[in-house]
Amino acid sequence: MNILVINAGSSSLKYQLIEVETHEVLAKGICERVGSAQSFHKHGIDENERVIDAAMADHTEAMALVLEALTSGPTKVIDSLEEIDAIGHRIVQGGKYFPRSVLIDDEVIQKIDELAELAPLHNKAALMGIEACQTKLPGKPMVAVFDTSFFQTMPPKAYMYPVPYELYEKYDIRKYGAHGTSHRYIAERAAAFMDEPLGDLKLITCHLGNGCSMSAIDHGVAVDTSMGLTPLDGLMMGTRCGAIDPAIVPFLMEHEDLTPAEVNDLMNKKSGLLGISGISNDLRSVREASEAGDERAQLAYDMYSNSVKKYIGQYIAVMGGVDAVVLTAGVGENCEKMRRMIFSGLQPLGMVLDLEKNKARGGEREISTDDSPVRILVIPTNEEFMIARDTFYILQERQLAEELDLSTRTNLT
Repeated sequence: MNILVINAGSSSLKYQLIEVETHEVLAKGICERVGSAQSFHKHGIDENERVIDAAMADHTEAMALVLEALTSGPTKVIDSLEEIDAIGHRIVQGGKYFPRSVLIDDEVIQKIDELAELAPLHNKAALMGIEACQTKLPGKPMVAVFDTSFFQTMPPKAYMYPVPYELYEKYDIRKYGAHGTSHRYIAERAAAFMDEPLGDLKLITCHLGNGCSMSAIDHGVAVDTSMGLTPLDGLMMGTRCGAIDPAIVPFLMEHEDLTPAEVNDLMNKKSGLLGISGISNDLRSVREASEAGDERAQLAYDMYSNSVKKYIGQYIAVMGGVDAVVLTAGVGENCEKMRRMIFSGLQPLGMVLDLEKNKARGGEREISTDDSPVRILVIPTNEEFMIARDTFYILQERQLAEELDLSTRTNLT
């Protein structure tokens, strides 16, 4: 079954066409700067990637270019759109409504729109992707896969905030988390790598990139996570501040004469690595500057690693121990220096990094010493495959339900 996976951003449309049974990625790419005069389409796998300047006024036009690339010319991988069996959409915020992936219908679309306030940069963009698919692939079944679903297992003591309870009742103010699809994937792969049932393990999973989150997964169930009501909470990130003293918000509004929207923009887009270093939100650039002696870059680097380290300690306490710490995403997979800094001093907690193994790159690998009580793993994430797999399972469930319904009606007649 061929599943088209869509991850729509406010000005981008990222996609993969995946044959689920074989796990084969048939094609992938991204339309960038949608709606801009500088828009372009990047399509292809590895050395076959092509970059094409192309006008895209909106996501519907971007989708048209994607479908054309899949079915015609030198980039063709299928003969017709009929070979696309379904579409899986990444949705960041599903609130309390979606503990699992679901078929998209008008009610689901309405809920995604209602929840956009909690992820304004993401849910509105996802709706544009859904609308584009409805226009260009009418009648194709579509599935919504929510970043927040994995964390619906958290107990109230983990997801509640200590604010007046009536505010929770009125506005559903609680921790929802994000990156759940990634955390779910690397937890499953870590268990397979360790040759242990996921249900027997205590894992701390770390999605460390421009956006960062960590999760405590106790015997296969998420019991805590660092992101909160929105993706702003938790770890220090590329441009997001993460957890700070809440009193900073009214302080800045008063002293800098900022509106709520302006202070929200400051904490989402101007803080984190960028805000501290003054150089970049990209850890690679911050590292280069820190190694050249820039003190603010060095501080940003230290703060980033310290933020991760603190959450590791918290989650060991929450679960009463840990069997493995699992790292993924751009920083987690590729930055040996940051990994070294994170695990420095954690030997008393059973985490002993192997400095030589830590230098290796690529693939699933263990970077702890052979005698480390807690294993440290690097697992490249694959959210697209998880979205495709969920879409496949949802369609199978629908088909089974239709067959059972038909059988029941036949027997009754």
